[in-house]
Amino acid sequence: MNTPPSSLQHRSLCYCSLLLSVLGLGIALPGEAAQITGLESPNSFVGDPLGKEYFISNINGEPEARDNNGFITKLDTEGKVTSLKFIQGGVADVLLHAPKGLALVGQILYIADLDQLKGFDKTTGKLIVTVSFPTPSSRGSVSLTDVAAGPGGLLYASDQAANTIYRIDPAANHRVNLLIHDDRLAGPAGVAVHPRTNHLIAVSWEKGKILEITPEGQLTELESNGFFTGRFQNLSGVDFDRWGNMYVSDFTKGKIWRMTRDNRFQVIAEYLPAPADISIDRANNLILVPYHYDHAAEMNGLEAPSDGKPRAEKRTLADYGFVPPPSKSGQEGAAKK
Repeated sequence: MNTPPSSLQHRSLCYCSLLLSVLGLGIALPGEAAQITGLESPNSFVGDPLGKEYFISNINGEPEARDNNGFITKLDTEGKVTSLKFIQGGVADVLLHAPKGLALVGQILYIADLDQLKGFDKTTGKLIVTVSFPTPSSRGSVSLTDVAAGPGGLLYASDQAANTIYRIDPAANHRVNLLIHDDRLAGPAGVAVHPRTNHLIAVSWEKGKILEITPEGQLTELESNGFFTGRFQNLSGVDFDRWGNMYVSDFTKGKIWRMTRDNRFQVIAEYLPAPADISIDRANNLILVPYHYDHAAEMNGLEAPSDGKPRAEKRTLADYGFVPPPSKSGQEGAAKK
């Protein structure tokens, strides 16, 4: 296990990465970032689709331990903690061992917790549903890593150790179906649904792959390390901005990559202390990054695409997510056809 950096190292590392971003890599200035401390092995960081509140999962111990001490932190629209332990294992009959992936669907916050997917009311913290998964003898026990919401309210949950991804249908009493079990998944960690194709995107922990899975379970490798290159090591999180650019986090190399719509890769931040399951707040154009070993997290503005903007026109804070983003009907950031 890696040794957690000190708080001084954390500030230095974050400043270094953000300084590089100021030089053109696409994240806002340090003074405009919200930093969250006092967490315990944070794994996933998600925002309400309306951009009004945020949630962070805290493993608080070993990632596979049934210790019932995991918790969920709730933040307000500015990234300030409103309840450090909004949902807490061992309190009010709540069972929450090692919460990892999170997904918000309407009023329900879904949490991947070992062999169960649990849904809580995002306002009251009350448990609404517990979804159990079948345990095929050929694949051993279930241990969920991430969860993502797709079109029509469908949910997708990854099991990294078992090279398996499940599909859950809340409209059918949260029925669980196997979407794909394939060794080519190579430890599927983070999952997200592509906003244009509605295909599932998974990132590989073991071999640094980015994979696409159709609703029928057909697998395509989008990107991987080449014979002479080792761009990725242990990919942890994946998400998309409102314009269709993909962001992936490399837990071990401490980098966040952006893949643009024309398939170009850019490092937008590096020297980060174990960035885990990142996500994008599309409403406010922010990236949400949990730092697993540093027990902290960060919200930061993303640079908006410059499509349709004359080069001579000066960028403003709107391009970095700190005032309302451009309307979808405008030319700024319009998707290419």
